[in-house]
Amino acid sequence: MKMTRYEQETIINFNVEEKSATLYTRDPAVIRRIDTLVNDYPDTFKCIGETDIDKTYEMPKSAVTYRKPRRLLQDQREAARKRARGLSH
Repeated sequence: MKMTRYEQETIINFNVEEKSATLYTRDPAVIRRIDTLVNDYPDTFKCIGETDIDKTYEMPKSAVTYRKPRRLLQDQREAARKRARGLSH
């Protein structure tokens, strides 16, 4: 079933009392990423439900992170650009 980009949602749900978080997604890219985590770390990440268009996962709340945006200085950006050019050849 083809979904619009708007319909490809991801919802993360947790509360203070419980130690686990639930992630529900219809986004194929998120499903691939979390499935990889499920395969690599089966004791930490679990698929607890799925249909033909979505999956629901359970994981520790500690796996949900918040990060401040990364800021690169102009010389750092230029160095990264040069490294990337070197990898493409």
